[in-house]
Amino acid sequence: MKKILVLIAAVFTFGVFAVKADNDRVINKENLPASAQQFINTHFGNNKISFVKEERDFLEKSYEVVFTDGTKLEFSRKGEWTDIDCRYSEVPAAVVPEPIRNYVAKYYAGEKILKIDHERGEYEVRLSNRLELTFDSKYRIIDIDN
Repeated sequence: MKKILVLIAAVFTFGVFAVKADNDRVINKENLPASAQQFINTHFGNNKISFVKEERDFLEKSYEVVFTDGTKLEFSRKGEWTDIDCRYSEVPAAVVPEPIRNYVAKYYAGEKILKIDHERGEYEVRLSNRLELTFDSKYRIIDIDN
């Protein structure tokens, strides 16, 4: 009987955490961290926002901003960008680290950077020719995927 009660308590506890893990809500742009608001104003000021979402997973919090043209930005809880996906246009050059811009210009001249993802010290870039390049924290190419 004791084992059954412990099992029920464990299942209940897991269920509560599972429900809390997916706690997304739509927010206003003004509820974003100040650095994320500044980033949007600087690099995407002319784009119209469709919605802003706060995402919570256990102890993590992040933000997603979707524009009416399909562009999607993701920010960490501190307001640092982690993902920029410009589906139909080029990622603003000012947000792409210069060594990555130079590498793309040298080896893939004429291709545009449509997406850039920055996590755990790595940058992943998707080009207009659908090629995906991965760079380490020192901007050295570590993977090319087609």
